[in-house]
Amino acid sequence: MKKLSPLIIVPIVSVLFLLNASVFIVNETEQVIITQFGKPVGQPIITSGIQFKIPFIQQVHVFDRRFLEWDGAPNQIPTKDKRFIWVDTYARWRIKDPLLFFQRVRDERGAQSRLDDVLDGETRNAIAKQNLVELVRNTNREQLFSEDFSSGDQTNNLAKIQVGRDKITQFIIKAAAPRIEELGIELLDLKLKRINYVDEVQKKIFERMITERKRIADKYRSEGQGEASKILGDKERELKKIQSQAYKVAQKIMGKADAEATIIYAKAYNQNKKSRDFYRFMKTMETYQTALDESDWLVLSTDSDFFKYLKKQPMAIQED
Repeated sequence: MKKLSPLIIVPIVSVLFLLNASVFIVNETEQVIITQFGKPVGQPIITSGIQFKIPFIQQVHVFDRRFLEWDGAPNQIPTKDKRFIWVDTYARWRIKDPLLFFQRVRDERGAQSRLDDVLDGETRNAIAKQNLVELVRNTNREQLFSEDFSSGDQTNNLAKIQVGRDKITQFIIKAAAPRIEELGIELLDLKLKRINYVDEVQKKIFERMITERKRIADKYRSEGQGEASKILGDKERELKKIQSQAYKVAQKIMGKADAEATIIYAKAYNQNKKSRDFYRFMKTMETYQTALDESDWLVLSTDSDFFKYLKKQPMAIQED
């Protein structure tokens, strides 16, 4: 096998090298600007495929065709009603005019820096013109509260909004889009990612929340104590009612029994003299039992009816 002559190899290698330096591939997610000695040459290349350039003289600058992300840094901004809040925003953008983009910002790093200036500034201007309630709500729809806040005037304390959060973001986009378009950039969307109070105000908000929760707890305790007092009062009233009715029934029964006993005593007393003497004897014995005990001293006349049954010698009951 014959070896190739250096005179043949060198031209072939040179041609391959020049061909490699002059050919480049553009894929579907890219767009390209070709510069010659630092200045753009021709129109931007936005179609994918194999492309050619002059080797060593022309340079390829590749830019992304997809949607790109801008994530702003949190900023402390005062609202119209003098509430200091932290605002964190993000946006989506794309390179609309690669030639203008290259001339104005050169690359994505430069674009991010310019977006910081424009979007942060317009966000600050828009928020400073609105009250805080406009930033945290979108509509005046009826708010739903838990049972904790269902009483009182909670539903009447919600201020009506005139603009709302979504419209504020549209104001920012409308104000920033023309300035960004001058950079060859199209602003697709912008959102307020987070809104929060500064630390000093946040502490006061938390303290107010704690106070409100304590107020609700005290309200429940007060309602519970009131309900407990009502239950105890109802119990005492029912108990007294039952006792009163029972006492009434008992007195009625006792009165009826006493009446019947009196009738029986009267009948027994009126039968004859012997029955009357026996009745007096029994009643006197009952009186002894209830009126006297071992430690009592009793001074009586010997002629007393109360004493006659205490005499030593038994007393016969005379018959009629």
